[in-house]
Amino acid sequence: MRNLRIIIVNTVITAANAGDVAQRAQAARAQALREGLQEAGYDILASLPADMYLPDQIAQLQPDMIIIDAESDARDVLEHIVVATRDERRPIVLFTESEDEQSMEQAMRAGVSAYIVAGLKADRIKPVLNVALARFKQEQKLLTELNDTKHKLAERKVIERAKGLLMARHRLTEDQAYQKLRNMAMNKNLKLAEIAQRILDVEDLLG
Repeated sequence: MRNLRIIIVNTVITAANAGDVAQRAQAARAQALREGLQEAGYDILASLPADMYLPDQIAQLQPDMIIIDAESDARDVLEHIVVATRDERRPIVLFTESEDEQSMEQAMRAGVSAYIVAGLKADRIKPVLNVALARFKQEQKLLTELNDTKHKLAERKVIERAKGLLMARHRLTEDQAYQKLRNMAMNKNLKLAEIAQRILDVEDLLG
């Protein structure tokens, strides 16, 4: 199994702008994060700023996970991340110094898998990421099951409508209408819901 491929999203600190205390603190945080990831054997694809180019860069690099390193309020960062992962969701871990509950709730609603306050220590990174990945997979499984259930319910409604139409038009019993649908589906090598939808489409077309 290949190593987890990670993108870090933060304020990129350079030697030229690492002068004041806040910037030095963030540079130290970024260094601790990189060291923790490297020690755990993860593959760091890039460290990127949260700007208008982020969605395209994520699409190009195709990471397995996104880590946000935010000193305080991460709303602007999350907006870019939400856009970047809208069509292809990925586990997102947010390390921050902010204990604001509203920010935490907004982050979780935006799709953050783990919100870690004041916990950016090298030895904590691997277990945090493991938990975040497990939670993300469980959420995706539940979403898939929910979507499957909705799809099956929608198909059942289509079949029931088509069956009712056949019963009314050909004076069939419910069992006879269902059997007629099955025979039509088998003859045309279609699913039951597909032939039912075709019957409804023809009815709508003919008024």
